[in-house]
Amino acid sequence: MFVTCLDMEGVVAPEIWIEFSKVSGISELKRTTRDEPDYDKLMQWRIGILKEHGLTLKDIQNTIAKIDPLPGAKEFLDELRSMSQTIILSDTFEEFASPLIKKMGMPTIFCNSLEVDEKGFIVRHKMRCPQSKLTTVKALQSIGYETIAFGDSYNDLGMIQASKAGFLFRTTDKIKADYPNIPTFTEYDELLKAIKEVLKA
Repeated sequence: MFVTCLDMEGVVAPEIWIEFSKVSGISELKRTTRDEPDYDKLMQWRIGILKEHGLTLKDIQNTIAKIDPLPGAKEFLDELRSMSQTIILSDTFEEFASPLIKKMGMPTIFCNSLEVDEKGFIVRHKMRCPQSKLTTVKALQSIGYETIAFGDSYNDLGMIQASKAGFLFRTTDKIKADYPNIPTFTEYDELLKAIKEVLKA
């Protein structure tokens, strides 16, 4: 039996930090896991920038409330969930993901959480477990599931490479060049076709 695991941001939803960067006018916040492989380092840097500019969790949530899933993403997820058990494995946070998940029909998501101080400032991020995407895929495999995985960033590579089948979706030219052996897609219908082939095999 298969479980399909996918990333959220850049795959079925816009990159939240990029959207917030546009609204806040802070261009440094455009940096994502496509640019920085070390997620802890990236988050500590982001938290520092937010504090420096006096921005709270609520400021980010106000932006997220206006974000919709990527065009075609809900239909893609509906089709995928009709074919396979599906889990979104994301390094985002419960405090960010909730409104987006509702707009996508409440797919299952495993993500992380944030610690906020009494003034509403984010003080630290709490990861669900180390290397959460790879760890989750290995845990699923340990209880008898085969996994299919796809994503767009450096932090997706572990789960992609550990799975029975793995794909890159709308990734960067650098990641494509560094990992030429991983099939890459840019359209949902192409990706669904590849997943169907794996499920039929």
